[in-house]
Amino acid sequence: MTSPAERYQLARARTAHTTTSLFQFEQTLGFDLDPFQRDACVCLEAGRGVLVAAPTGAGKTVVGEFAVYLALEKGLKAFYTTPIKALSNQKYSELCAVYGADRVGLLTGDTSINPDAAVVVMTTEVLRNMLYANSDTLDDLGYVVMDEVHYLADRFRGAVWEEVIIHLPSEVRLVSLSATVSNAEEFGAWLDTVRGQTDVVVSEHRPVPLWQHVMVGQNLLDLFAGDVAFDEAAPAGPDAGAEDRYEVNPELLELASSETRLNQRAGWGAGGGSRRGRGPAKRPPAAASRVRRATRPQVISALDRDGLLPAITFIFSRNGCEAAVSQCLDAGLWLTTEPEREIISQRVDEAAVDLPPEDLAVLGFWEWREGLIRGFSAHHAGMLPTFKEVVEKLFALGLVKAVFATETLALGVNMPARSVVLEKLDKFNGEAHVNVTAGEYTQLTGRAGRRGIDVEGHAVVLWQPGTDPGAVAGLASRRTYPLNSSFRPTYNMSINLVAQFGQHRSREILETSFAQFQADRSVVGLAKQVRTREESLRGYEQSMTCHLGDFTEYSRLRREISDLEDRAAKTNSRSLRSAAASSLEMLRPGDVVDVPAGRSQGYAVVLSSDTSREPRPTVLTEDKQLRRVGVQDLSGPLEVLSHIRIPKNFNARSPKDRRDLSSSLRNALHDKRPPRRGPGQDGFLSGATERQEAAIAELRRKLRSHPCHGCSDREQHARWAERWWKLRRETDRLAGQIRGRTNTIAKTFDRVSDVLLHYGYLQDTPSGTTITAAGRKLRRVYGEKDLLIALSLEHGAFEGLDAAETAALASVLVYQAKREERGLRPKMPGVALDPSIDVVVRQWSALTDLEEQFKLPVTGEPELGLVWPMHKWARGKALQAALSGTELAAGDFVRWTKQVVDLLDQLAKIDDLPPGQRRLFIDAIGLIRRGVVAYSAISD
Repeated sequence: MTSPAERYQLARARTAHTTTSLFQFEQTLGFDLDPFQRDACVCLEAGRGVLVAAPTGAGKTVVGEFAVYLALEKGLKAFYTTPIKALSNQKYSELCAVYGADRVGLLTGDTSINPDAAVVVMTTEVLRNMLYANSDTLDDLGYVVMDEVHYLADRFRGAVWEEVIIHLPSEVRLVSLSATVSNAEEFGAWLDTVRGQTDVVVSEHRPVPLWQHVMVGQNLLDLFAGDVAFDEAAPAGPDAGAEDRYEVNPELLELASSETRLNQRAGWGAGGGSRRGRGPAKRPPAAASRVRRATRPQVISALDRDGLLPAITFIFSRNGCEAAVSQCLDAGLWLTTEPEREIISQRVDEAAVDLPPEDLAVLGFWEWREGLIRGFSAHHAGMLPTFKEVVEKLFALGLVKAVFATETLALGVNMPARSVVLEKLDKFNGEAHVNVTAGEYTQLTGRAGRRGIDVEGHAVVLWQPGTDPGAVAGLASRRTYPLNSSFRPTYNMSINLVAQFGQHRSREILETSFAQFQADRSVVGLAKQVRTREESLRGYEQSMTCHLGDFTEYSRLRREISDLEDRAAKTNSRSLRSAAASSLEMLRPGDVVDVPAGRSQGYAVVLSSDTSREPRPTVLTEDKQLRRVGVQDLSGPLEVLSHIRIPKNFNARSPKDRRDLSSSLRNALHDKRPPRRGPGQDGFLSGATERQEAAIAELRRKLRSHPCHGCSDREQHARWAERWWKLRRETDRLAGQIRGRTNTIAKTFDRVSDVLLHYGYLQDTPSGTTITAAGRKLRRVYGEKDLLIALSLEHGAFEGLDAAETAALASVLVYQAKREERGLRPKMPGVALDPSIDVVVRQWSALTDLEEQFKLPVTGEPELGLVWPMHKWARGKALQAALSGTELAAGDFVRWTKQVVDLLDQLAKIDDLPPGQRRLFIDAIGLIRRGVVAYSAISD
């Protein structure tokens, strides 16, 4: 029971609240704000910045929308930034519905709608580019909302978020919306340092409870033995998980145990050793299971039976998503009613009305339409953006009941579902198969449970042979993960900083980055560890004192002998690696080899040689797969077994050509044709050098003649000395880490500046370091290959080309091929392109040599896989004709083409271009921005 005085104070607070902007904003909403939303909005209205960290689906974006409301109320501008175009398009549509299309704009790399509006939605890169260009659009900017700000941990694009945060004018209020991260207070402290007063509002509460399940066969079992929802499955301490606090379902544990016993009896896991003889490589047998795994249509049907649709099934493969749709179609699955089908048909046909009819088949339109009418669809980056937008809208309306998606859907696109299904708990990250992290699990399952619609959400993991229920429980409990900076100075960033602030001030600005902030904080703990170890070292020194002589010197001799023996062993290892690399360099097209390990294991024929620093020649395996062989696949030099002739017109992308050549490979092995004549394989390997052996012998002689060698307590002293040496090395390593983390960002900036000085983009003058005319061009080039693009432009790569060839060359500087697609240089579509590409490749080779010299990350290799499709498209070919002979999905082609448009647009805006070149870039844009590339569901 509250006292009269307390009731009076509450009444006064309510009355005062009715006069605030927040109260007026709340009247526009159809729901009451949660405490964390209200707290964050109060901070904003008080004139402070705010960091909001809350689970997916908790309603963080309301805070960003209040910032937009405040800006309009004060007559200021508001920018709403997102990490991906799909989220920008979605947010643009939502804000248009609230404030009207005349007050809202959209800016992405390839779309510009009402850019001078009071409210502009944009990708974060667009805002970064505005800041470096001192755009007039920044005038009267009052608020910036950074949605999905935890994206700054992304190793490829994360630095852009920090650039924006650092460079925004100080009067702009920043609203940072993040998933729940374990170091929100640390991130907030950094924001407070660089942006001024910033409040941190953290909520780990899910408005809709999330229940965890495992689907065994077609049966849905609870992960935990009791009723444990998301908020309850929290760790009791930093190292405790849900499996420590709650009992995992005994039925799941018994199933896991029975499978383990079954596989032990079957000897599972015993295979996979090194292959002997000439037989085909044998893979270890698959793990056995007593459970018959449900098919994808059966999983959806089971969820439908239990009332758990709509559902998102995460499949970490685009092909897997498309296969799931085909399987559901073949199974005759229907999830929609007749009225729903009519609405879906109408929406789909309206969306496709402007698509060229001749492109519908290659876009997979008809199968996509049939799946939607039945209530299911795929959703991945390889789809046409228009198709994805239609899927998102129909799913949000509850008309589409099942979506098979890659993890990109979890990056912020507003597609909440009742249930989320994870087919596997591991994925291929582009380099290797890795387990899903607790943070990724949280991000994916966070889509389950629609606020205001569902009473509860459901996360479902499909049972696989070898599933560990305890590990799944651990993922379900650890909902937060640390936010670690991926920031590093790039060439474009550095040249823009020097242009605006000069070299010295630029170093100071970079020292304010979150990366340096985290490094400085870690140094404090490291310094404490060093002091503790130094005290222990003094104690060890006393314990190893010997009355016969200097035991420190004696132990140093023992240590030198041990180290020299280790180096001798490593010399052998390096010799083997060097021999392997040399043998790869010597391979020529047509050589038949036997690869002992890796993805290319087995017999293969070399398609293209590679004489780079780390040779990875392209081969065709017996099973007709294109692969690249690297040193990591070999234990020594690779021997040429035979040689076959590769047809002059061989096309590695043609299944027939690959099938014919693999047949020739098998025939050559059967006939035991002799290898081509060439340098022998002898003389590759060498043991430890005579000099190393002589040095070891001399050290042993000194050891035996040392006074301490005859000490009766020698081995006891030696044990203390070994501890001393081990601790000394650990202490020195920590001290090295301290040195490395001090001014680490500024040191990287200095090395980047050295490269720019080498190429003449910067110059040293009596007044300091300044940018040159070439440097001013680099300021307007944004992308992962920014310096390579500027160098290619400077050295005339784009000269002598027509508009179609210009578009094709631009694709070389944008496209990123899959690993297995690299290594083959196709014949160019025009004679003028060959010398232009030679310029790009030469500049790339010289640049990477310089980057290695200055210990900088090397620029990605130019990719030629998009040259032919882009050239055909620019020449006016239909989409199907442009993509013929490639394995490129239509959606991927559209996405890459829009990035080529973005690059050409950047180049066209550079000052002081050679005569006619700007017109050429503009003409190239006109040639490729047509048809499905020009079409977007977002319209004026």
